[in-house]
Amino acid sequence: MKKYDIKKDMRYLQLLSNTFPTIADASTEIINLQAILNLPKGTEHFLADIHGEYEAFQHVLKNASGNIKRKVNELFGNTVREQEKRELCSLIYYPEQKLELVKEVEKDINDWYHITLHQLVAVCRVVSSKYTRSKVRKSLPSDFSYIIQELLHEHTENNSNKTAYVNVIVDTIISTGRADDFIIAICNVIQRLAIDELHILGDIYDRGPGAHIIMDTMEQYHSWDIQWGNHDILWMGACAGNNACMCNVIRLSLRYANLTTLEDGYGINLVPLATFAMDTYDDDPCEEFMPRLSGGAKQMDEKTMRLTAQMHKAITIIQFKEEARIFEAHPEWNMKDRQLYKYIDYDKGTIMLDGKEYELSSCCFPTVDPKHPCKLTPEEKVLIEKLHHSFQVSEKLHKHMRLMLQHGCMYAIRNDNLLFHASIPLNEDGSLKEVAITPNMVCKGRELFHQTGMLIRSAFQDDTATDEKQYAIDYFIYLWCGPNSPLFDKSKMATFERYFIADKDTHKEEKGNYFKLRDNAEIVDNILDAFGVKGPNRHIINGHVPVHVMNGENPIKADGKLMVIDGGFSQAYHKETGIAGYTLVYHSRGFQLVQHEPFTSAADAIQRGTDIKSTIQIVEMSSHRMLVANTDKGCEIKKQIDDLEELLYAYRHGMISEQDERKGFIDD
Repeated sequence: MKKYDIKKDMRYLQLLSNTFPTIADASTEIINLQAILNLPKGTEHFLADIHGEYEAFQHVLKNASGNIKRKVNELFGNTVREQEKRELCSLIYYPEQKLELVKEVEKDINDWYHITLHQLVAVCRVVSSKYTRSKVRKSLPSDFSYIIQELLHEHTENNSNKTAYVNVIVDTIISTGRADDFIIAICNVIQRLAIDELHILGDIYDRGPGAHIIMDTMEQYHSWDIQWGNHDILWMGACAGNNACMCNVIRLSLRYANLTTLEDGYGINLVPLATFAMDTYDDDPCEEFMPRLSGGAKQMDEKTMRLTAQMHKAITIIQFKEEARIFEAHPEWNMKDRQLYKYIDYDKGTIMLDGKEYELSSCCFPTVDPKHPCKLTPEEKVLIEKLHHSFQVSEKLHKHMRLMLQHGCMYAIRNDNLLFHASIPLNEDGSLKEVAITPNMVCKGRELFHQTGMLIRSAFQDDTATDEKQYAIDYFIYLWCGPNSPLFDKSKMATFERYFIADKDTHKEEKGNYFKLRDNAEIVDNILDAFGVKGPNRHIINGHVPVHVMNGENPIKADGKLMVIDGGFSQAYHKETGIAGYTLVYHSRGFQLVQHEPFTSAADAIQRGTDIKSTIQIVEMSSHRMLVANTDKGCEIKKQIDDLEELLYAYRHGMISEQDERKGFIDD
């Protein structure tokens, strides 16, 4: 028998006894928890680098990365035609819209309802089979909770007594005019149960048009976390009040001609920027700043293209000035060499970099004073103040950034998997590199990630000291482009060079040692050890750098110990990667990497029953099903069982009295 230190634990046990006031209550909970430990583990989905592609992202959630389609095929096999299975899947993904189409063409709608309701209940029964009834019940809508429970748990195949009972339930749903509402409800339950936990490994923002829509989706999602990416940090910095981050956010939106998130999503007023740009760059062709229209942006007429390019250049010139100001204020970052305006010969139209002179493709800088090149003009100051104010008063932006803080962190360890977005700073020999986060704090590895996360949070806290808060706000730009940032980890961000210097040698951004060494299994093991990740099947999972599948690159590295799941969700990367993103699926049998082809549109999926074509790659499979007992959740449940067993001991030895709901305490 276990020995307990009841005296030491008494205060906690008394609190626990309020929830489980009797021996019967505590025993029942132990039985329940022990049973849960022996269920198959829930299915986890890992996604990275979504970059505003909300339609493709939402579809992947709706179809559970193809898992619902596989369940439908397994369930109905050859008993249902392929077209009917596609239509059923389409209904599950988009119930409201699909119902409207069905009712327009279906001649006997009641017959269709009857067949479809039975099919949906069958699918729901399959996807709910690995969960407790309690968990399934909590996921059900209140209007139909009882009815769905009855249908899920009443099997009619070998029980003729129940057949009439179930048929009457279905018939009554139809006759009372509730069939549409029931279908919508049960389809949403199927979607909900198909994914137990969702992990987003960074970069919801930039490039695509719907980052705000993705955040709206996540606000309602049942279980998710995010490991912040460099683009997320940029938006968080803009929200916190970092003007350099704000300029970068606007610049990237203009570069990809996707202003929807800024203007429609968050109500950012760009009219002052447009007015300033037209006045300042009226005679400038701004050829280097023409927007890229390959990233899913809508086609533009020539006039709009011209204005976008002018705005693009205007905010970029200000961005370099704002960055230079912060780099000047923080010499400890060793980034003064990125104050590139200081190295330009404005008469010759050249720039001196690393001792070599390069010709600029354009030397039209009407707002740059050669004597004080990093100083904003009065007009630029007024513009920045207006833009800053627009970001600060955007309630929805601040709500979404609070959501980022609530669900996010720099890294996470989930079921023996180390999750982070980009990189871990390493020395050339693969050892962890020490990085100065503040002038008084040098960290590496896990502590570096933890302290960076704490610094990020301090930028949003009112109780942070003024000077510390300002440093935290400034630090966002270092996280975006600093050479030792775990979200960047390159020698430089060559934004200026790509805009203004034709020589492509200057465009090179040398990657940090992590990217050079991440295929080395020994180094990956050392990183996992340093982060305290244990278990025989442990992994690193991250994104950030697109996997060039079309060039033969393998996303599985270091003998299967590291997985890179940035497959290019963003349309801007489709030609580069050759695919349209990955989902890593971790279920009770092991890991599967799902490779997605480009998504056409939700409208096409609704009308024609099309789906994302996905290819499954088996990464790691086990001969034994992984149970809840083998997961982080299982470890927590075991601790709860230990606590409850200690409470039972205290009850049975008279150290704590059982409570009676009627009398307060049971009489001795």
